Amino acid sequence: MALIQLKNLSLSFGDRPLLDAVNLSIEAKERIALVGRNGAGKSTLLNLLQGKLESDEGEIQFQDGLLVRKLRQEIPNDLDGDIQSIIAQGHYRCGELLKSYYQSIRQGDEIPAGLQTKLNDSDAWAIDQRVKTLLSKFELTAETQFFNLSGGLKRRVLLAQCLLDEPDVLLLDEPTNHLDISTIEWLEKLLMGLNITLVIVSHDRSFINTLATRIIDLDRGRLTSWPGNFNQYVAGKEKALEDELNQQKAFDKKLSQEETWIRKGIQARRTRNEGRVRALKKMRQQRSQRRTIQQSASFELNQGSLSGQLVAELVDVSFRYSENQFTIKDFNTTVLRGDKIGIIGPNGCGKSTLIKLLTGDLSATDGTIKLGTRLQPAYLDQQRSTIREDRSLLDNIAEGRSEVVVNGKSIHIMSYIQEFLFSPDRAQTPASALSGGERNRLTLAKLFTKPFNLLILDEPTNDLDIDTLELLEQKLVDYQGTLLLVSHDRTFINNIVTSTLVFEGEGRVNEYVGGYDDWLRQRPAVETAEKKSQPKKSEAKSNAGKPKELSYNDKRELESLPNKIEKLELELEQLQLELSNPDFYQQQDAIISEKNEYLKIIQEKLETAYKRWEELESI
Repeated sequence: MALIQLKNLSLSFGDRPLLDAVNLSIEAKERIALVGRNGAGKSTLLNLLQGKLESDEGEIQFQDGLLVRKLRQEIPNDLDGDIQSIIAQGHYRCGELLKSYYQSIRQGDEIPAGLQTKLNDSDAWAIDQRVKTLLSKFELTAETQFFNLSGGLKRRVLLAQCLLDEPDVLLLDEPTNHLDISTIEWLEKLLMGLNITLVIVSHDRSFINTLATRIIDLDRGRLTSWPGNFNQYVAGKEKALEDELNQQKAFDKKLSQEETWIRKGIQARRTRNEGRVRALKKMRQQRSQRRTIQQSASFELNQGSLSGQLVAELVDVSFRYSENQFTIKDFNTTVLRGDKIGIIGPNGCGKSTLIKLLTGDLSATDGTIKLGTRLQPAYLDQQRSTIREDRSLLDNIAEGRSEVVVNGKSIHIMSYIQEFLFSPDRAQTPASALSGGERNRLTLAKLFTKPFNLLILDEPTNDLDIDTLELLEQKLVDYQGTLLLVSHDRTFINNIVTSTLVFEGEGRVNEYVGGYDDWLRQRPAVETAEKKSQPKKSEAKSNAGKPKELSYNDKRELESLPNKIEKLELELEQLQLELSNPDFYQQQDAIISEKNEYLKIIQEKLETAYKRWEELESI
């Protein structure tokens, strides 16, 4: 039996149906990615699945005793206390008891008799043990205050809180927002290891591709199901939209022919077929009820005049905020016109500092920085600080103008905002009332009103729907100027940049050709080279003049590895296909668990084989 079933479910806000008589069945152990445009109703659907919202029509059936938890999209500002207490509050009965208990322990007070009795008479000690297990698993310190944590660690605490009750279904709304890549990869591994059902809303294509066993597409109030990962969904969705357009064209052509027939002269009216008239009326009704394919964003980058060939040159540059704490140390790079550079590193490592050094907004502690000529920078900062909360959407963009000039062409301001998917009736909406996706599109719209030849984007993908994200991606690929891009979106980086600057600890920033995946491939070779360049003193003399060579067995292993990797990849693909079929989860739990464990083993073998191949190749 399905854990959750939606039957002919409908829900509207105003005259716009978000869900139109939809049906959906969610099975045990599935990992579902819910995708769709900003405003399509994804978060609304999650609230329905959580039981926090009622539909207008239809019903939702939950399996008896089903426990559903949701990781909220935004980090609450009013959450206070130590990490241990906040995790404990994930349990509806014992949370407050344990919070009081932890507070007494930290203050060195004696446990009040009444509290001790309540703790003993409830499940508190079992829940306390679960809290300790989660603290260890999530690498969190019990006493640390929540408000002192980074955004990534706060999300980690909130996820632990969701898992305390051991839910059957976990709902995640944009869980990767504002996380760095290492934290996202940690989250992927954690979620892959959970033996529960996941429903995920995310714009992160790599994240979805790794986790999803099924994609649910929410488009114009309808739900469609696509087995497999995101790449398989994209291919199928494109074909479905093409078929839909062809069917609409054929329908419209026939409707036009019938309208011409009905308007013919008196003689035709006297002899007309009444059945044909009824059919025409039905066609008119069908056409009036059609929900047309939604318009896509269509903006252009406002490219300025050419800068000089040299954009920036950094020689032995270091930057430190204190005497012995280097954010960047002995860094060298040359940025030329047309370079598209990705910047990768954990939150707080100094990515924004590096951008300020590259643009001349910050002076180096040591070393020299030379900037190019005729630079026209445009900067989208992570805090979106250019947006005035007290002003309307239109005022933020127009700044008193009725037209903007993009690539030498004048565009009326109302037409311009529609290119960013803002309807005219949203023009006077205060910026403070916009959703996350709308705020991001507003920031891009404001940024692109002025010409530039040096574009700096700090986390531009947060809250953008996938369609808008892919359009921005394509525009950046075609962009002729210079790009500095900070992003946690691995697919976005892979598809755009020509080189990558990576923070690799202790102020070291290394440069790699290509994007994120290219860095992963080059990194073992670089690490091996660094180790070779620093031999132990005792080995230096004996190894002099003796370059490292592969042994006979190493050579044979290297020759056999591609075939081994290919077989493992094929086996992994077949397993993932099997596990993506909802019918698979109708089997006994023991069989399902065994298959999932085998999947992990194959993934580990494949990862080991890759690492070994890269190690031997580097030699």
